[in-house]
Amino acid sequence: MTLADIGYDAAIGALAAEHEKEGLRLGRVLSEHKERYSVLTDSGEFSAEITGNLRFSVQGREDFPAVGDWVMVAPADSDFAVIHTVLPRHSTIKRRSPERRGEIQIIAANIDCALIVQAADRDFNLNRIERYLAICSDSSMDSIIVITKIDLFEEGHIRDLMDRIRSRIGDVPVVALSNETSLGLDSLRKRIVKGKTYCLLGSSGVGKSTLLNCLLGKSVMETGETSMATGKGRHTTSHRELVVIAGGGILIDNPGMREVGITDNEAGMDRAFSGIAGLSESCRFTDCTHVHEAGCAVLDALREGKIDQGLYDNFMKMEKERNYFAATAAEKRKKEKDFGKMAKQYQKDKRLKKF
Repeated sequence: MTLADIGYDAAIGALAAEHEKEGLRLGRVLSEHKERYSVLTDSGEFSAEITGNLRFSVQGREDFPAVGDWVMVAPADSDFAVIHTVLPRHSTIKRRSPERRGEIQIIAANIDCALIVQAADRDFNLNRIERYLAICSDSSMDSIIVITKIDLFEEGHIRDLMDRIRSRIGDVPVVALSNETSLGLDSLRKRIVKGKTYCLLGSSGVGKSTLLNCLLGKSVMETGETSMATGKGRHTTSHRELVVIAGGGILIDNPGMREVGITDNEAGMDRAFSGIAGLSESCRFTDCTHVHEAGCAVLDALREGKIDQGLYDNFMKMEKERNYFAATAAEKRKKEKDFGKMAKQYQKDKRLKKF
């Protein structure tokens, strides 16, 4: 596998040129596991860690390398390298960190299109699809909605799901398929472009790893059974990994995510809920909350049945989360700034006491 196989082009080469003068080598992060990375360079694949200087200079978890990142490395021996620089990203898929309050977690970087995977069974959830669309739209990347397990249901049930998606979400492409019978797989393959990077998003048990194996034409990712009691899948994918599939498309698999927290992605919300965003421009007040204001175009459209009640409810819930995250992040930044000032003052007072 070469750098060209995993998305290298002239734009990436231009970004890397200055660093190559320093003796560093270009690579792309193929996988990540507890801050240990696998990086492919033109000299082969290396296990890698970041430099202490890079660790010291990062502002938050989002500044660490992520799967899909282009990085500059210095090989230390035949199979180990040190990551010195993360090159600028053209897109990121990110969510609110489930572990650190007010922080962002990067799911994958430099993605051209997200494959949002939902099963046709009890996992199907329009609200969750809209969440994924919001986090993907924040980087203006394309999305394709993929409905799996269609072999388990009658055609009428699948048509109903497709109609519900198109009615509520609009012009996002939708592909229905079966990993077991391969029905619909060719339709998805035709949408995957050589040299472009795709990311699989979805809950455990929806068939992401099985879908990846089907697209690869061989069993690479471990798959597991879905619980008959809960309908929930097991976390068979434990880390993110980048692979090249048949036809030359580049695909990143992800562990299942049961929590998809919204960050401060106002642009993503506007794109995912474009109908509401368009209506809000006609509201009487520029800071309209679309809750109780007179002259609210969104509430008027809701009363007249022009927008779906479920869409409105999900938008309001996600907007509340977005505002909460923004306030939490601002509070966190203020505390860090205040602590920095206190530390500087302490050092200054300490020096004065010497005299």
